[in-house]
Amino acid sequence: MSKRDYYEVLGIARDAEESAIKSAYRKLAVKFHPDRNPGDKGAEDQFKEAAEAYAVLSNSDKRSRYDRFGHQVGAGGAGGAGFGGFDPDIFGDFSDILGDLFGFGGRRRRRGGPAPGADLRYDLTLSFEEAAFGTKPTLRIPRLESCDECSGSGSADGAAPSACRTCGGQGQVRVTQGFFAVARTCPNCGGSGAVITSPCLQCNGAGRLEREHSLQLTIPAGVDHGTRLRLDSEGEHGQRGGQPGDLYVVIRVETHDEFERDGFDVLSEVTISYSLGVLGGKIEIATIHGTELLSVPPGTQPGKVLRLRGKGIPRLGGGGKGDHRAVVRLVVPRARDLPPEEVELIEKMARAGNGEAQGAREERNVIDRVKDLFA
Repeated sequence: MSKRDYYEVLGIARDAEESAIKSAYRKLAVKFHPDRNPGDKGAEDQFKEAAEAYAVLSNSDKRSRYDRFGHQVGAGGAGGAGFGGFDPDIFGDFSDILGDLFGFGGRRRRRGGPAPGADLRYDLTLSFEEAAFGTKPTLRIPRLESCDECSGSGSADGAAPSACRTCGGQGQVRVTQGFFAVARTCPNCGGSGAVITSPCLQCNGAGRLEREHSLQLTIPAGVDHGTRLRLDSEGEHGQRGGQPGDLYVVIRVETHDEFERDGFDVLSEVTISYSLGVLGGKIEIATIHGTELLSVPPGTQPGKVLRLRGKGIPRLGGGGKGDHRAVVRLVVPRARDLPPEEVELIEKMARAGNGEAQGAREERNVIDRVKDLFA
């Protein structure tokens, strides 16, 4: 059976640029990959056909010969691609073609280059007040750092590492799986592409040692539970000069006995007496900024929320503060706990309320009656 034109296979024009060739191949590889089409022989054949077309058209020399001679000489003849139908080497590096489809991504390194350091996470616990107003804690972080004795090279005599014989200095070895190949980190050199012949005695050739790193961190006012701070290059050092990782500080805020947080507002409960709820007045309450006077309007009902403007948590990046919101709770004392004169006043108020006509009760509310009695 004659082969289809490679440009037709990828669905591109004959003057398509390299980026268009790569994009077209990636779409077909994603669509017809065997992992997504298990047991589908037709999809497998189309997958191989697309890979073969890409192998030729992505190579400038092979593409030139193909454009001149077609399948007869350019791809299948002497000096051509030499597939015999399919070249597994086209999958030597999935990350270049298929990106994150097979799980590649994150911090990358040049093939055969030094491995980057790992990112680290530090869980920092703050008190309610520290999160509200900010703080400057000192963190002590265990991490891998470059060895001072060998300056991170791993070599005792300062000699340059020699190329790894297992991977030929590439840092990767290819493992054939079925009809395609996968590039994996070299087990002998750990992906560095080089081996140490005379290892450093302090780090045993690793080039890194575990140490405790002290770091003073500035926590801004207003951070909340779950806030994540990223510190560039404060993670582990890379191998033999590789890029350092980052440090992620995750904030955990302790609960408070009196206060709760709602955004940048602070919530609390305030307990008032029956007379204060009826007559109104002022009461001292605790806030994160200290003791403040709270105005209680006459006739305040249980559950009402009273607000103190600007007495909450500072907003991140400036912009003022939130409010303090106090939820009113009412204390109703038992008669046996009151002095006789107070019990008598309450009884008078009750009789006054029950003895009035319906219309009079509507005209004179409870506040007026209490004022009359206490007067």
